[in-house]
Amino acid sequence: MTLPTPTRCGQMRLKNSYHEMFFSYKALKKDKIVRGRVESNNEADAIFYLKANGFFPIEVKSAAQQSTLLSAFFDKVSFDDVVHLTRQLAIMLNAGLTLIDCFDILKKQITKPSLLKILDEIDREVRGGKSFSTVLKKYPGHFSNLYISLVRSGEASGKLSDILLKLADNLEKQREFQGKVKGALIYPAIVVVAMFGVMFIMITFVVPKLLGLYKDFNITLPITTQILIAISDIFVKFWPFMIGGMVAGVFFLKRYLATKQGKYVFDSFSLKVPIFSNIIKMSMLVDLTRTLSILIGSGISILDGLSIVIDTTTNVVYQKAFTNIYQQVEKGVSIGQAMQNEHVFPPILVQMVTVGEQTGHLDDTLGRISHYFEMESEMAVKTMTTLIEPTILVFLGVGVGFLVMAVITPIYNLTSAFK
Repeated sequence: MTLPTPTRCGQMRLKNSYHEMFFSYKALKKDKIVRGRVESNNEADAIFYLKANGFFPIEVKSAAQQSTLLSAFFDKVSFDDVVHLTRQLAIMLNAGLTLIDCFDILKKQITKPSLLKILDEIDREVRGGKSFSTVLKKYPGHFSNLYISLVRSGEASGKLSDILLKLADNLEKQREFQGKVKGALIYPAIVVVAMFGVMFIMITFVVPKLLGLYKDFNITLPITTQILIAISDIFVKFWPFMIGGMVAGVFFLKRYLATKQGKYVFDSFSLKVPIFSNIIKMSMLVDLTRTLSILIGSGISILDGLSIVIDTTTNVVYQKAFTNIYQQVEKGVSIGQAMQNEHVFPPILVQMVTVGEQTGHLDDTLGRISHYFEMESEMAVKTMTTLIEPTILVFLGVGVGFLVMAVITPIYNLTSAFK
């Protein structure tokens, strides 16, 4: 039986393990308490090997047992983790390594316990004879239907490395695009939230103290001050109920949006909101065309590709449109003709899809149109931020001006009354 070999940072690794997990230990050696990590099949083996190396184990715990509520929050497998995992798998498979070899290498490199646990379970089941795509179905929260379908296609065609390279490229483009949109929306969102927070505090706690000074003077208050007093009185008396109502409103709204009718109403409304609707439409078209392009280019049939697009689409309006397209294509109608009957698709998409079908290069055509929609969406985001920032400043200026007039104007009336 092979003894563990010491590694840096107080870690030890068991050579030639079938599948390994990390265990943290606290042990006594030469009258000193030492801490570190050991890689082993199970806790009993970890204790055995520690004793064989001259350690007296005091405490041995798996990485999963040690996670606290805070560490569990930060230890969640993120979209970035899936992107990096896919890219690394693609590179190693393309270099000629087997899938099992890839798992062995990745498990030695990955430090996040949650991701390591998933990878270890996948490795164990793949070694047991299950296909990679079948095992991935157990983790729908991390691997989408598109991801699993492409892996299954790669396994069937013997081109898993090529498929994973395409998938990694797609995930990286998706991450980059989402980052641009989120980055553009962060500043306006922070400004709006801060603005409403300051207004709430001012009207509820600060303004009443300032306006209380005018109650002892027998003067006629201007209309702006009277309006501010009325608003302030409402906030002072009912602010706990207002906050409770907002919390309850958010709770019931989330429950309503979880229903089919609520989801459809929200998605339909989001496609009609000025400024934001164009961004949502372009973002959806980018994902849909890119997904369909990758599926068709990977050898998946058009009907299966449309079915996967329906499952992966988050907007119910587009999901319904693609369901109608699927039903028509199933009857022998071309995708371009079927798209003409759906008002959610712009004419340029319908024309390009028709051309792609006629030339036999639908996947390339969809890839090009996806790039076009991506550029259009970036322009829409820039336009939105250009319009939102001055709008916020104008709204903020009007609000501050109203507060100043309501608070300062009575001072001039007081001065006139004293004269």
